[in-house]
Amino acid sequence: MRTGTWRRMQVSTLAGMTLFALAQGVRADVKLPNVFGDHMVLQQGQKNKVWGLADAGETLVVSIDGKDQSTTAAADGKWHVMIEPVPVGGPYELKVKGKNEVVFHDVLVGEVWICSGQSNMQWSVNSSTDADLERAAAKYPKIRMINFPNVGTQEPVWTHDRKWQVCTPETVGGFSAVGYFFGRQLHQTLDVPIGMINNAWGGSACEAWIRRDLLAKDEKYKPMLDRWAAMESQLAELAAKGNDLTDEQKKQMNGLRGQLAGNHRPANIYNGVLKSHLGYGIKGTIWYQGESNAGRAYQYRDLFPLMIQNWRDEWAQGDFPFYWVQLADFTAERPEPGDSDWAELREAQTMTMNRLPNTGEAVIIDIGEGKDIHPMNKVDVGRRLARWALAKDYKVNIPYHSPQYKSMEKQAGKIMLTFDHVDGGWRPFDVNELRGFSIAGEDQKFVWATARILPDGKIEVSSDKVADPVAVRYAWANNPVVNLYSKAGLPVTPFRTDDWPGITINNK
Repeated sequence: MRTGTWRRMQVSTLAGMTLFALAQGVRADVKLPNVFGDHMVLQQGQKNKVWGLADAGETLVVSIDGKDQSTTAAADGKWHVMIEPVPVGGPYELKVKGKNEVVFHDVLVGEVWICSGQSNMQWSVNSSTDADLERAAAKYPKIRMINFPNVGTQEPVWTHDRKWQVCTPETVGGFSAVGYFFGRQLHQTLDVPIGMINNAWGGSACEAWIRRDLLAKDEKYKPMLDRWAAMESQLAELAAKGNDLTDEQKKQMNGLRGQLAGNHRPANIYNGVLKSHLGYGIKGTIWYQGESNAGRAYQYRDLFPLMIQNWRDEWAQGDFPFYWVQLADFTAERPEPGDSDWAELREAQTMTMNRLPNTGEAVIIDIGEGKDIHPMNKVDVGRRLARWALAKDYKVNIPYHSPQYKSMEKQAGKIMLTFDHVDGGWRPFDVNELRGFSIAGEDQKFVWATARILPDGKIEVSSDKVADPVAVRYAWANNPVVNLYSKAGLPVTPFRTDDWPGITINNK
């Protein structure tokens, strides 16, 4: 059995049924993908794409707010229209009429955001801090969310079976916690309807969200793609044997099937999840992922911007806002400074702000849990993301950017650090002593440093163990002990002043 044939066999039952219907031309009724439904939210202030399937040549009329848009289904049955902007609010009815009529009720118009990534974005309100209080207070009928299923395949999935839900005490428990707290803050501040499209998949790798041909164009991803191609070939060889398999080979084949239908295989989530709603009118995206790529942090410097650009290119809404959560603190604290793959991944995330416009990073180095990769405090995560959106996209005058290292200067055995985005000045937390700084000389051996805030806002770093320092690091660990904030309450972005090779530089 050829590899391509096996890939097609990996499509989920739902996806397979959809693809079969497409291939056979079975379109007795006008159909739209599940992202269109009762209680959905449309993005205000722009034209919005509506699309679906019908019989070839069928005339379709899409109506909302007394305005009609018409089109004709192409030879393959696909059609789409761009509906004109609709005033904020509602409820509206969205009607699609061909040989049959589809009507969506209780449609609102406001702000629509994608919430995506891995388990910390998928993490529900039910599993977060004070879930009982959050459920009791979740009486926000103008906040809606749709949760997409986890489907991994190399073939595009056109639709799923999930529906939009109105936020109530009974429904909110299954919402993405970060997405909900982000959306709630926007709703309370802007007083407009909010729609959240949650497609996060726990444990997913960044490459699974990217078109495979884009990865194949760049030699740096060849080792990764070669590993997957070898697995695909191996599975195809086993499948070709039919019933002539040993018990060990059957076990091996099942394991390969699981991996190839999973959330690490390049393009699996792009096809299995994202394609079903890619193009729906949105304001922007919030993202919480990176844990699964920490072992290849240097690669993430390019991989993550590639993913964002891939989404932007195909969404066809320009450089829409894309804000992410920097990895929280996690695992055991270490008594001495050292290398860290999570620190390198955080660095790669921070670098992305310089690679692409309209991007931003919510720093949460202070609210993780060393014992749990899923910290329960998702309220502050959502709020820090909301600061970016409110300030950058809705022109609310609030601090949003964590203090970030700008430059250094050596002075008589000390290093002076300058920072951007220190809103209101500095505020050490708990104690006045600054924690989390380390310093090194040319030997690249870091020791803990003494740091103090100078009258001009610079930070002076030194150690009596390093006579001629050349580099400083801050929060450079999986779980650093740090305590420095701006007076706006935003923690300093972890950083290093050196560019010495890290521990993930050769991991492909």
